[in-house]
Amino acid sequence: MINQRGNAVWNGDIKGSGEVSTQSGVVKAPYSVGARFEGQKGTNPEELIGAAHAGCYTMFLTGQLTKAGAQVKQIRTESKVTLDTSGDVPKVVKIVLTTEGEVEGITQEEFQKQAENAKEHCPISQLLKAVPEMELASATLK
Repeated sequence: MINQRGNAVWNGDIKGSGEVSTQSGVVKAPYSVGARFEGQKGTNPEELIGAAHAGCYTMFLTGQLTKAGAQVKQIRTESKVTLDTSGDVPKVVKIVLTTEGEVEGITQEEFQKQAENAKEHCPISQLLKAVPEMELASATLK
């Protein structure tokens, strides 16, 4: 078993601000309601989930492609997390993955198949299955 930690500190009431950080110390960023809902400088939970999901998905896809004998030069992925604020409480309602790969020894059809499999099986995708909609918008082989 592997345990990893993320941390958050909040100062003041809801108009206050805080800092999120990771166990490794690589991530240490301010966050606030203004950054989450008003476009102010800083990060927010949905952005961090998107980054974690894109990283996990990309690593998982690369592993699958490598096992299949393909030569991966580069995989780029975006995970767009949609927060619906129209109800009584905000809810993450959709995640859209877009991935592009420079990979030798594989067809577009096989890349698409591997990309869909990674969407279903990477650990963070599995964790996020409570989100009503998760789609792979595109998987493009360059």
